[in-house]
Amino acid sequence: MNLSVMAQVAALPDKPTDELKRMWQDLFETKAPPYNRSFLVKRLGYRLQELAFGGVSEKTEERLDAMANDPACADPARMKRKAGFRPIAGTRLIREWKGVEHQVTVLDDGFEYQGCKYKSLSVIARTITGTRWSGPVFFGLRKPGSGQ
Repeated sequence: MNLSVMAQVAALPDKPTDELKRMWQDLFETKAPPYNRSFLVKRLGYRLQELAFGGVSEKTEERLDAMANDPACADPARMKRKAGFRPIAGTRLIREWKGVEHQVTVLDDGFEYQGCKYKSLSVIARTITGTRWSGPVFFGLRKPGSGQ
């Protein structure tokens, strides 16, 4: 990456919001949107690089358009299934329950708890608590009621 552009992008987080808004006006030729500072910094960083090195290629634009128009990509049920987060193998999940610390190790094909393999975190949570729990909620991977 061009050092001048890299230096400009690296300096963005330290700039005052008023200066970021002035940069937005210069780079986009429109008033800055009323979004938070973090958004302005990220979008300005992208724009600086886009102007210096070019935008998305025509081939990539075509591929993105095709994906956007693909009914399989628009299926909310499919999107929800793909959105599921699973920690990488080797991650240790630790939860204290009624004064006892419980450790679960994430495996490629499931989970290990107290020397036994499980396919589901929810089964482990039920083993620990004696009641039905969402495993990802119990171990803090997801907020209660998030629906994913």
